Amino acid sequence: MKTNQLLVVSAAMVGLTLGTISEVRAQATVVQTTTTRDVGTISEFSPDTIVIRPDKSEKPIRYVYSNATAYVDEEGAPVPVATVKTGVPVAVEYERSGDRLVARRVVVRRTVTPHGTVIEKKTITTEKR
Repeated sequence: MKTNQLLVVSAAMVGLTLGTISEVRAQATVVQTTTTRDVGTISEFSPDTIVIRPDKSEKPIRYVYSNATAYVDEEGAPVPVATVKTGVPVAVEYERSGDRLVARRVVVRRTVTPHGTVIEKKTITTEKR
């Protein structure tokens, strides 16, 4: 009788353990990113900073950039970084990181058209852990 009770208890524990394992689920983390776009003309381009004078404002805007920053034309085709220099009309797509504006994409424009600041897109990404 004790052997049967031991088998029943062991089988119950295995079933309980398997049930617990199947109940473990991946937790999702939601990351929200807001990309904003400013349009203007480059007034300064240094090794880590782009400063533009917006079309609708006298106050310059300063952005930091990195190797992850993309430089493209209006159709989205990559352009050489050498294209980006003082006096060139651009649209800078950026994200805020604390007090800094981090340029994610710089669109070199052919013509200057006043567009001002626009919220370009919001992206919500769900990651499973």
